[in-house]
Amino acid sequence: MSALPRLLTLMGSGETAPTMVKTHRAVLARLGADARAVVLDTPYGFQENAPELAQRAIEYFRQSVGHPIEVAGLASLTDREPMALEQGLSRLRHADYVFAGPGSPTYALRQWAGTPVPGLIADKLRDGGAVTFASAAALTLGRFTVPVYEIYKSGHDPFWLDGLDVLSAVGLPVVVIPHYDNTEGGHHDTRFCYLGERRLRLLEAQLPAGVHVLGVDEHTGVVIDLDAETATVVGNSTLTVRVQGESVSYPTGAVLPLLELREPGRSGAGNGAAPVPPVAAVAAAEPPAATSLAAESDAALADFDRALAARDATAACGAVLVLEAAIAAWSADTLQSDELDRARAALRDMIVRLGEAATGGLTDPRSVVAPYLGVLLELRTAVRAEKRYELSDLIRDRLDAIGVEVRDTPAGAEWELRSAP
Repeated sequence: MSALPRLLTLMGSGETAPTMVKTHRAVLARLGADARAVVLDTPYGFQENAPELAQRAIEYFRQSVGHPIEVAGLASLTDREPMALEQGLSRLRHADYVFAGPGSPTYALRQWAGTPVPGLIADKLRDGGAVTFASAAALTLGRFTVPVYEIYKSGHDPFWLDGLDVLSAVGLPVVVIPHYDNTEGGHHDTRFCYLGERRLRLLEAQLPAGVHVLGVDEHTGVVIDLDAETATVVGNSTLTVRVQGESVSYPTGAVLPLLELREPGRSGAGNGAAPVPPVAAVAAAEPPAATSLAAESDAALADFDRALAARDATAACGAVLVLEAAIAAWSADTLQSDELDRARAALRDMIVRLGEAATGGLTDPRSVVAPYLGVLLELRTAVRAEKRYELSDLIRDRLDAIGVEVRDTPAGAEWELRSAP
């Protein structure tokens, strides 16, 4: 066995979101405090803001994960100077932890074709180290790859691209489909990484015998320990093994024998059977983290509205701070740009409303003046008991002049604040 464990993590999405912080930390902890972590920046290398995306990843690992990470500098391998290219490959070669995420699987495959990159990734899984691939990067690892943009955005008939086929070397004859439970389409089916059921069935019919689908839900992952021969489902949802339209799903917290992913037919998966019992499971699963910035924004806004209705300035300010912290936590997630805009707008609206409420007197003025009025009314009760009615009336009239109406009832004096003093 190698000095480092051999760990493969596949994430459906949320790779730089709060939902995956614990997973990154846990994998890095297995490698040790001195583990060298590298972002393989190729999948989004075609984007004009590629340097900004790389910097977001650096900040996410530094601030949220608590571990430094460096950028490989392999956004493009076809037009790099020889020295710069070799430096990037050297960073990848010496990395203990390789992380890659969103972008275009087609672009990444084109850039990596005929280069040492696929072999360097496979080396980690053979000799020791951790590979964490999410979203577009995860699509590239299997026998075949879904060309998402070409099918979903450009209207191509469903077809497969040859993948890196790194997973076959560890006994996983699969195609990886992240964003498996995507619902962005609303009234049209965008599950299965925007394919939908109809197009996925067409693609499944093109798969050779023995190759099946491994579907990873959004904000969900599977950590595969190649030494222990186990697969642990992490995050918020499920991992699905699908064979020609028949699926078996495993919830977060399940720890499966790796054989369940390699040969699902041997345990009945793929023909409608229930999954075999996992070798271990989380006894008491923690409540799932928020799956999106939109969800956290909605919750903070609801808390803010309740606080304003109750005239609770402290709680209202707390809701503002919670939303600000959520925006900071989700800002590294490159798939949340629309939600970031919406959350920032909600934050600005909350601040404006808080200012307006403060101008109008957010704190209930009764709670401010009640102790002082209590003393005056006790004094008035005492002078009335002594039949000093002129002084009693004077106290009542002076209070009335400043907006406090006093009424004498059989139960005692009552008061009402007509206007702020």
